Amino acid sequence: MKGIIFSEFLELVEDKFGLEVCQQMLDENNDEGAYTAVGTYDHKHLVKLIISLSKVTGVSIEDLQQVYGKSVFLTLFQSMPELDGQALNTFEFIKQVESYIHLEVKKLYAEANPPRFKFISSTETEMVMDYISARCFSHVCFGLILGCAEHFNEIIDIQMTPVLDDGSQVRFTLTKS
Repeated sequence: MKGIIFSEFLELVEDKFGLEVCQQMLDENNDEGAYTAVGTYDHKHLVKLIISLSKVTGVSIEDLQQVYGKSVFLTLFQSMPELDGQALNTFEFIKQVESYIHLEVKKLYAEANPPRFKFISSTETEMVMDYISARCFSHVCFGLILGCAEHFNEIIDIQMTPVLDDGSQVRFTLTKS
């Protein structure tokens, strides 16, 4: 997992909960918090940080992941300026994630293993897709979708249904309001 994900997470924790909570979370994991944006790190470190943050703050792991996903959307979007203006709405953008963004990530970082989206159906008002990832960050994906909808000034109802019990495949049903 790229370091930008870690550095953005630490920035969010500091902004939302303060430096003391951020430091406590890092200390509990013997983590110095030194991540470079282009470095590659084991996603399990992020999982440990989220679990510790949940214990310290009392906020559920799922809610923390959603808040993080929503907050990091704009940073990730801005990191690919060539996409600006290529999608006119949330559904169009999400389709580009699989067909363009993840392909570009793999070109830049051969070792990258981004999640996959399997599109089941799509109309003007509803999209059904499966999120597939061994990292099981479907709640981060939920937050990213929220951030995307906010970027496009759309209200989207999001339903998540586990397809596999381990969380590695989750079905999202997105409905425009």
